[in-house]
Amino acid sequence: MYDVIIIGKGPAGISASLYTVRANLKTLVIGKNDSVLKKAEKIENYYGFADTIKGDMLLHEGEKQALRLGVELIDDEVISIDKMDFFEVATSTQKFLSKAVLLATGQPQKKLRVGNLNKFEGNGVSYCSTCDGFFYRSMKVGVLGFKDYAVHEALELLTYTKDITIFTNGKELKLSEKYIEDSRMFRVNRKPILELEGKEFLESIYFEDGTFEMLDGLFIAYESASSVDFARKLGIIVDENSVVVDKNMQTNLEGLFAAGDCTGGFKQISVAVGQGALAGRGIIEYVKKTK
Repeated sequence: MYDVIIIGKGPAGISASLYTVRANLKTLVIGKNDSVLKKAEKIENYYGFADTIKGDMLLHEGEKQALRLGVELIDDEVISIDKMDFFEVATSTQKFLSKAVLLATGQPQKKLRVGNLNKFEGNGVSYCSTCDGFFYRSMKVGVLGFKDYAVHEALELLTYTKDITIFTNGKELKLSEKYIEDSRMFRVNRKPILELEGKEFLESIYFEDGTFEMLDGLFIAYESASSVDFARKLGIIVDENSVVVDKNMQTNLEGLFAAGDCTGGFKQISVAVGQGALAGRGIIEYVKKTK
């Protein structure tokens, strides 16, 4: 059992961990080394560096600092978060329990070039199997994605229907060992998608080769799950692609916090670090109150 699990190893997540671990909270940080900051060749507007610094170096030094203070870091992808008495955080290989969770995975960078995708959002296109799966009982549905997250969402939908296809949109499946066997339960269509069609609601999916399939619903689980994806599934208030938080960086679900780019606003390292500090303080107060 952890006091706090932080999802995301960027400036916001690591900043928060420095505060929580120094307050003697058992702290775990889970994330992949895929921060957009890694691509920054020159950073010259961050306090304390007379010379420019590379983004990957800043990330590396932050992780070293966290490890020195006793933070546990795991390089893995979080697939789901559930809340019962405690939070259960699942990766591709393990499950962890914690009293509090911080979402710090940045904003979704997914750019899906599928015609009419936006048109059918809420009318056949969904981003949350937990929220909307019930409406597609015994219907034909698809999951758009090619990683563990897509298979996980397909498994969730089995509660409601057995007619499920995973659409990879021209990608090959990239699955961990745990999900390779599970993926065989579903039909997989690897054709590149051209567009979605229908009148008021989604009715079919057309491919670049001129073929099409009839479809009642399409669940988006592309790339990896973002903070906004987790928020939607947990019933957290989201404003477009931003997680809504209070002055302590806590969401409307007690014990769940968010910081960094996923909360919207001015996307700067200094802002993410500051929000991480505020979230760290909020988490400390929350956990101490629950003991």
